[in-house]
Amino acid sequence: AGATVVTLRTRMKLDQSMRQALAAGRFRLHYQPQVDLKSGEIVGAEALIRWRDPELGDVSPTEFISVAERSGFIVAIGAWVLQQAVQQAAVWRAQGRQLLMSINVSALQFQQADFVDSVAHALAEAGLEPQWLELELTESILVQDAQEALHRLQALAELGVKLAIDDFGTGYSSLAYLTRLP
Repeated sequence: AGATVVTLRTRMKLDQSMRQALAAGRFRLHYQPQVDLKSGEIVGAEALIRWRDPELGDVSPTEFISVAERSGFIVAIGAWVLQQAVQQAAVWRAQGRQLLMSINVSALQFQQADFVDSVAHALAEAGLEPQWLELELTESILVQDAQEALHRLQALAELGVKLAIDDFGTGYSSLAYLTRLP
């Protein structure tokens, strides 16, 4: 029981620090280049969140993302990532760089009723054409409410954003199921 209490205290402290970090602007996005293997050209970038806390130092996403998912705070973090990454993609486009921006979306963020609207709003606010945004979704989004997930995926496809399944094959999806997805 002692280890559980320490773990719970650590998670609670991390959750509180995360909330303060978002409010204080301590999160940053780093952009991992995506390279065309044939040409060697950079064709896109994946937005990766990073956090340096004054007390905790560099906090690994593997540590704080799981805590954020458990507490539900991942929705607020995901909204921030979406807004920041779309704005950066629009800046690159204005500079003449045609780079696809790829963003990881958590299952909880995807399940929010206003998720499609929030994507459309972020694109409109930044002035970015939808085809320059790719949302990377985990296959776990397909397992829970499959019909609702399909409806959201179709709405996103109609919006014009690209969709990708991240870590396919680690869950319960089948290749046959993929044929139903946009």
